[in-house]
Amino acid sequence: MAPALGLLLGLLLGLLAEPGGATKVLHSLHYLTVAVSEPSPGVPQYMSIGFVDGIPFTRYDSERGRVEPLTQWMKDGAEPGYWDGQTQISVRNQHLDARNLEIARERYNQSRGLHTVLWASGCDRLSDGSVRGSRRYGYDGRDFISFDLGSGKFLAADSAAEITRRRWEQEDMAERWTYYLKHECPEWLRKYAGYGQKELERKEPPDVHVSGKEEYGTLILSCHAYGFYPNTITVSWMKENATLDQEMEWGGIVPNSDGTFHTWARIEALPEEWEQYRCKVDHPGMLEPGLFAWGETGNVGIGNLEFPNGDSPPHYPTCPRADVWQESHHGGCCVCHRCHPHPHCPHRIRCLEAPIR
Repeated sequence: MAPALGLLLGLLLGLLAEPGGATKVLHSLHYLTVAVSEPSPGVPQYMSIGFVDGIPFTRYDSERGRVEPLTQWMKDGAEPGYWDGQTQISVRNQHLDARNLEIARERYNQSRGLHTVLWASGCDRLSDGSVRGSRRYGYDGRDFISFDLGSGKFLAADSAAEITRRRWEQEDMAERWTYYLKHECPEWLRKYAGYGQKELERKEPPDVHVSGKEEYGTLILSCHAYGFYPNTITVSWMKENATLDQEMEWGGIVPNSDGTFHTWARIEALPEEWEQYRCKVDHPGMLEPGLFAWGETGNVGIGNLEFPNGDSPPHYPTCPRADVWQESHHGGCCVCHRCHPHPHCPHRIRCLEAPIR
């Protein structure tokens, strides 16, 4: 993955989080744009990527100079003239953000050096029929100014952004953004979701793996969900029958290069209480929510594996303490609290901890 694309995928995490309550996101359209004062290999001076349901589907950068499709369904569905029109818009935005960088440096009294301008804009169509929209600007990794669709007002982060807020209010920018987020963005989303309907409405359940590692007398339990689609998923840790959402660390929902997603949730526990913890995973591709425990043989699906020469499956450790296992596919050993099948070599196991050389 190119560094610039990886940067924008990381910035997407906050936009992929769903609101609380029963309302769910049916489809979403978001654009992330970053401009830098000093480009470097793999990081162009300006880049913008569009995401439908969290999947990158269009891209523009200052090196290519043209908007390009990132999915086959977008390439096949776009109408004549679409790419030329979107390229003109992107070129204009590139010049605007170059000027925005200069203005921000002047406002903060900064000299030359590496500086960044980021903006994120998009809309979500929710299950109750409503539309949620957002637009945010950032400078050098900090909030600068944002637009609240509910109140129709701008929120300035500091005195430098306050200058922009007053100017935009005088220019009726709030009305323009409200119209875009409530009408134009949902209409484009409807069109794009139609192009990719077959791909976007598929359901791929997650592959769930639980691991544990003891550090300084504390057991760190990690629950990873891989390869799921759509990005709607709930991963939480439970101790007996209590859900521990406040106590756990969540890694957000991150796109994979194959159009699926991955996420993780981590929690700290007392080593002697490890059997009381379960990872609960709920996803539209699953018939029902699943409970996954560390150290239980069978929750990684070894029954479906094929072993050469009729060999029996290897023994999987169930003790929370570390064991050392030989990994024949690379000849090293690793400290392994929880092993699972190696995805590219199903008759061997891969340990989740780092190899010991």
